[in-house]
Amino acid sequence: MSRRARLGTLGAVLLACTPLVLADPAAAAAPAPTAPLTVEEQRLTGPVPQEILRRSGFDGLTAGFTRGLGRTRSRAEAERLVTAEGRNLWRRAVDRAQGRGRAERDGGTPGRSLGDGGDLSRDDDRPLYWARLALTRALREWRPAFALDERRRAELVAAVERTSRGQDSIELPPGDGVKRVVITGFDPFQLDSDVRRSNPSGAAALALDGTTVETPAGPARIEAAVFPVRWADFADGTVERTLLPHLRPGPGRVDLFTTISQGRVGRFDVERTNGAWRGGYPDNLNVSRTGTVPVPPGIPTVTPQPQWTTTTLPYAAITAARTGPFPVYDNTAVTEIPAGGTEEVHRADGPTPGSTARAGGGGDYLSNEIAYRATLLRDAVRARVPGGHLHTPVLQFGQGNTDPAHGQVTDPEFVNNRLAITAQIRSVLAVAVGNAGRA
Repeated sequence: MSRRARLGTLGAVLLACTPLVLADPAAAAAPAPTAPLTVEEQRLTGPVPQEILRRSGFDGLTAGFTRGLGRTRSRAEAERLVTAEGRNLWRRAVDRAQGRGRAERDGGTPGRSLGDGGDLSRDDDRPLYWARLALTRALREWRPAFALDERRRAELVAAVERTSRGQDSIELPPGDGVKRVVITGFDPFQLDSDVRRSNPSGAAALALDGTTVETPAGPARIEAAVFPVRWADFADGTVERTLLPHLRPGPGRVDLFTTISQGRVGRFDVERTNGAWRGGYPDNLNVSRTGTVPVPPGIPTVTPQPQWTTTTLPYAAITAARTGPFPVYDNTAVTEIPAGGTEEVHRADGPTPGSTARAGGGGDYLSNEIAYRATLLRDAVRARVPGGHLHTPVLQFGQGNTDPAHGQVTDPEFVNNRLAITAQIRSVLAVAVGNAGRA
């Protein structure tokens, strides 16, 4: 049975469970209080998020989830429910992105719909983002009929976050017959300036998860996960917990990995060098963090912590290949404080010995940080596999639709650009796998 079939069956069984009798009637008389909403969850009630949910067919998920919560009579039941529903949301978003609509999943005529109803293009990553927030918001507003303290509620929210991002469902086939590839994407961000934003890295993750591409080295299976644009999650080790099982030695270890995020207008960049510095730009919670990238306790690392890590992706082959409409660059630029100096210096050709990082090729935000964390983990466990970071072009709305105050949530140019970026990522991966081990 496939991963998606197993997850779908699990979700159906859990939703059909009948409630258990309360072991403590007193707990029902004093429902647990609700928890404060996050900045991200507060954005959910705006007209744009609601339109995206409605036009994708994801607007009905919250009601069913809330009913399921209302039937739970213990924390264990709640844990089973949120895990199943989180996995179901990820599977549903992947199915939608890859053209498997509700009819096909339910045994009806394949291809009967674009996804789950509505007219929003199926490649859109935003329904997953806003639907996830609808579930976590429902969890915070839930008043369970049993004792649930702040820490336990946060654990339930974390379970939804992890499972609905595909972080716990990466399955790489063993053996020599297929190459194993892991990619990661990001949520939409900078939403206070334009809440309509989509992230092409997240869209590519949905479109490519579980797919197989042909490469010069043979078939390659791609597995994907998505990460939040939040400093705190990274400090807590979400990246390392997701990637570590697939970087350790074993029959299912990756043959290649790349973290992916949105970068500059009109171009792809293979980031040569990643820096150990957080520049403080506000995240999706409007929180800033500045300082050296913190390594979570208990995670394998390199000691002393290096200021720089380097890609092992075959950047020369990638940049030389014709992979799509956008140019692909080997970006060697960094910003450093030279050894013995006090002032920041921008260098076009990489860091100098003994320097202190202030920005990698990918900057000093979470794009650089995920690249730094993934490649530091690669080095810590001595995984001699190609790995690094790929920045995509900025996804832009079409002419006449650039004003967030009056613009539409989508347009043909916007969709075509996102599709083109995803297609080129697929081609870049094929080239990378085919040239693994080459600079």
